[in-house]
Amino acid sequence: MRIRVVNPNTTAAMTALIGASARAVAGPGVLVEAVTSAMGPASIESHYDEALSVPGLLAAVAAGEADGVDGFVIACFGDPGLDAARELARGPVVGIAEAAMHAATLLGRGFSVVTTLDRTRGRAWDLAARYVAAGACRGVHACAIPVLALDADPHLADRVTAVARLALDQDGSDVIVLGCAGMAGLCDTVSSRLGVPVIDGVAAGVLLVRSLITLRLSTSVHGEYARPPVKEYAGALSGFAQGDSANSPVSRGSRAM
Repeated sequence: MRIRVVNPNTTAAMTALIGASARAVAGPGVLVEAVTSAMGPASIESHYDEALSVPGLLAAVAAGEADGVDGFVIACFGDPGLDAARELARGPVVGIAEAAMHAATLLGRGFSVVTTLDRTRGRAWDLAARYVAAGACRGVHACAIPVLALDADPHLADRVTAVARLALDQDGSDVIVLGCAGMAGLCDTVSSRLGVPVIDGVAAGVLLVRSLITLRLSTSVHGEYARPPVKEYAGALSGFAQGDSANSPVSRGSRAM
C-alpha cells in the first residue's frame, strides 16, 4: 500500500517533519511518501497563500496518480484543494483538519483547536462547521507563532501546552487538536502534560486513508466528485487543462468512469 502525504507549501524541512510523523504510525506494509509541492508559498497563513498552494498540490496528486499511489493526505490544516484533489484521485484523499476533527469527536464531547496565527482561526472555524456537529468544536486558539518559526522555537512545546491548557479551561473541552502540520511532533509531550488526548492530523489522516484503502473504499464518482469537465485553461494554468494532453499534470491521473 502506498500513501502519498503532500505538503502543499514549498518548505522541504516541514515535509521531513510531516513524513516522520506519518511513518511513525503507518504500520507494516505501508509505504509513506512525503512530497513537497513544486510551486506555491513557503508557508500557508492566509487565504491568498491557500489559493496559490492549490495548483502545486493538484500537480502532486496527479503525479501520484500516474505513479500508482493508493491514497493521499493533504498535510495543511486548511485542507486546501481537498475537493479538487478528490476529483482527480482514484483512491481516498483526506485532509488533516478533517481527520483530526473527526477523530476528536470519538474521544470526547468537545474539542479545542490550537493553531499558529490568529488570522488562521477563521478558517479552522469554517472547517469545523463543515466536518463536525454544531458544538463539537468548542474553541480555536492561536499561539502567535508563524509556521516557519515552529521548528526553530526552543519553547514551542511550552507555548503550545500553555495555550492548550487555557483552551481546556475556557472552552470546557475534552480533547486538543493541533492546528498545523508543523506541530506534528508535539502530541505525546502536550498530552502527557495535560492528561487529555492530543491529536495530530497528519497521523490521523494517514491512518484514516489506510483504513479506507484496506476497506477497498474510495471517493464516489457519482455526482460532485466526478472527473472535472474537459475544457481549456489559459495563461499560467494552461498545463492544467483537462483531456488527453501528455503535458497536463492533471490529466495524467485520469480515472475510469
